[in-house]
Amino acid sequence: MIKFPGFGQRNNEGPPDIDQVMRDLSRKINNLFGKGGGNQSNRPPASRAGASMNLPVLPIMAVIVLIWLGTGFYIVDQGSLGVELRFGKFIETTEPGPRWHLPYPIETATVVNMAQVRKLEVGYRSGGEGSGAKIKQPKESLILTEDENIIDLQFAVQYNIKNAKDYLFNNRSTDEAVMSAAESAIREVVGKNKLDNLLQKGLSDTSTIMQAILDGYKTGVSITSVSLQSAQPPDQVQEAFEDVNRANQDNQRQINEGQAYANDVIPKARGTASRLLAESAGYKLKVESEAKGNTSRFDKILAQYNNAPEVTRQRLFLDAQEQILSSVSKIIVDQKAGNSMLYLPLDKLMNTSGNAASQQSQPSLNPPLAATTEKSNATDRTRDAFRSRDRESR
Repeated sequence: MIKFPGFGQRNNEGPPDIDQVMRDLSRKINNLFGKGGGNQSNRPPASRAGASMNLPVLPIMAVIVLIWLGTGFYIVDQGSLGVELRFGKFIETTEPGPRWHLPYPIETATVVNMAQVRKLEVGYRSGGEGSGAKIKQPKESLILTEDENIIDLQFAVQYNIKNAKDYLFNNRSTDEAVMSAAESAIREVVGKNKLDNLLQKGLSDTSTIMQAILDGYKTGVSITSVSLQSAQPPDQVQEAFEDVNRANQDNQRQINEGQAYANDVIPKARGTASRLLAESAGYKLKVESEAKGNTSRFDKILAQYNNAPEVTRQRLFLDAQEQILSSVSKIIVDQKAGNSMLYLPLDKLMNTSGNAASQQSQPSLNPPLAATTEKSNATDRTRDAFRSRDRESR
């Protein structure tokens, strides 16, 4: 430490001589840079004093000041912001590029990477680079659901910085604030959902809740994503939970099979019912139409019968006989003059004519001979019938 003569003295002497102070300072600097050695004792006092007075003090001080000012230069990378402080108080943020501030201890600058995506693990910790092992954190991962079940959740939160000033000054540890907000948001979402819904659908709306909490703390952090790593029951009840899942799957499978059978049977039954209804409606219309037609015909016949009863009765009898005889193949005619009856074998005649037609359609060895024989037989039968009729009439 350089001590100046005259300072710290307790006597009542006046202020120190300026020339003496400068000489003492020059001597101390010469001794510091090695310009004063053992040969100085052999020099005359006048020459030593002259050498001390010839030292360039001002250029040295200027170099020191320039070096001190040069420490204020800094570079802000792309995607980052610089935060300048003056005696610990925030002044401004600087954009990317070369920047300068008053050197320490007057001003300081901190470069904050705004584009970096930071990752925070909740419920587990990665084993290390290149290692896929995960170390569980039960205090963070075990959460109580709405239906009073416990679920083991492991998720990762990714975030970046949106406000450098808030990030540096509003929170002592931003990672701890993000961790607390993530746990609060996850526990709120899980506490409002049942275990089955969480295992099937996962988490939803957690990033919105986290962002609202962090904005309330003014952390200057923006949540980019919340990725669910694992959602399962605790290891202690894993086997029992799998049994319940298998039972639920069997129940759902049987429900699906029953629904499929119902989907197959019900349309068929509805189709059959629609067909029967249509058939019944058609039958009803047919019967009503026939009844109306019969009624109209009866009314017309009744009117004719009232005008000519005998003729109408005879006509009705003939029509009835025509309908009856058109559906029979045998006719027996009773003669009024005698007791003998005339039998007309219409069925045999019809069969004979049908056989003859079929024989004509099929090829044979002697077709003219077969046709002649059938024709002669039919002629003989007809002739015999007329002869017997003549005898009866006589």
